[in-house]
Amino acid sequence: MNLLFQTWSWSISGFLIGMIMLCLIYFGKTFGMSSNLRSLCTIIGVGKKVSFFDFDWKAQRWNLVVVLGAMLGGFVAVHYMSDASNVAINPKTIAQLATLGIDAPNGKLVPDALFGSQILESPYHIFILIIGGILIGFGSRYAGGCTSGHAITGLSSLQLPSLKAVIGFFVGGLIMAHFILPLLF
Repeated sequence: MNLLFQTWSWSISGFLIGMIMLCLIYFGKTFGMSSNLRSLCTIIGVGKKVSFFDFDWKAQRWNLVVVLGAMLGGFVAVHYMSDASNVAINPKTIAQLATLGIDAPNGKLVPDALFGSQILESPYHIFILIIGGILIGFGSRYAGGCTSGHAITGLSSLQLPSLKAVIGFFVGGLIMAHFILPLLF
């Protein structure tokens, strides 16, 4: 039982993800979180006005369970299993964050300056969150899927467009971390 409440090795987690992907490929299913947003829009009736959302969402019910599981898993992990004592942040990263005015997490997994509830009190941070959400939504639609869909499903089924998308996600992340984030903070 103690194994469930500690950080797992990447090899165990990776192996389990690989086994899940084999099962999904065997049953002809694809995994991705952004496809659930399409299903949710269809459920609330957007398909009556936009043809992209006019499809049989019930065929994707199993994927909606994945979203609920991710939300439940996140809740359980944060409230019952989060132990930041085994997270080692590189001192260079802490120094770089400090130059941006972001303190080290100090016993947490993420810094409060970026993920604390106080960011909802600042119109600037709310604006950043809204613009970021719009850009992520546009990017996942433009790329034909999100990072989880391309990196997990697309790469495991050897799709060249997914490899290109994952390379683009990585390059975009580097640009964001090194050039855009310092401008925002």
